[in-house]
Amino acid sequence: MTGTSGGRGLRIVLLAVIGVGLLLLGGGLAVALGIGRTDTPSATSVDAGFARDMSTHHLQGVLMANLVAERSEDPEVRQLAFDISATQTNQAGRMQGWLALWGIPQSGGDTMAWMSGGDGGHDHAMPDDGGLMPGMATSEELATLRGLTGTPFDVEFLRLMIRHHQGGFEMAEYAVDHAELPAVRSLAQAISGAQTAETRTMAAMLTARGGTPLPAP
Repeated sequence: MTGTSGGRGLRIVLLAVIGVGLLLLGGGLAVALGIGRTDTPSATSVDAGFARDMSTHHLQGVLMANLVAERSEDPEVRQLAFDISATQTNQAGRMQGWLALWGIPQSGGDTMAWMSGGDGGHDHAMPDDGGLMPGMATSEELATLRGLTGTPFDVEFLRLMIRHHQGGFEMAEYAVDHAELPAVRSLAQAISGAQTAETRTMAAMLTARGGTPLPAP
């Protein structure tokens, strides 16, 4: 049952993202996505890298959030998960829409290479060996989460989602400071602010349920 519901959640996310991509076939959609038709960054730019990597990061967050409805009986956790799923599905769709508009593949390239340089020096690029971006859950952690229900599920979900948000925060802040396009900087700022507030909320929820946070990514 858990595998089926996880797959269903992923299909919902992919359909939403595909829907945004299909809209690009119509006229005037650059305006709808907040991007001018002449705003075309390079594939190695901060704007493109952020859109590609943050949309991937978001999709795992949505996948985890979509597990909640069938595994948690906690109204507060269920509402939080619904909000995360709705918000991040929308944001991932927007970023993938940008990539389609720019003619840039939605996958490929060196993960987080766009965060290498321009900030005085830290190389955030990851080796192309299947490594995960900061904060993302491993396949083993996701399998464990799918096997839980009730309060144990709530605690592990909050632990993983707090770390997930923390991992995305640095990416968003870097894009706020270094992206060229106003629409990209604006979305990055919105992500940074929302995830900071949600992390505080989840930390309080986790403590109230007897849990302790995972190490920061």
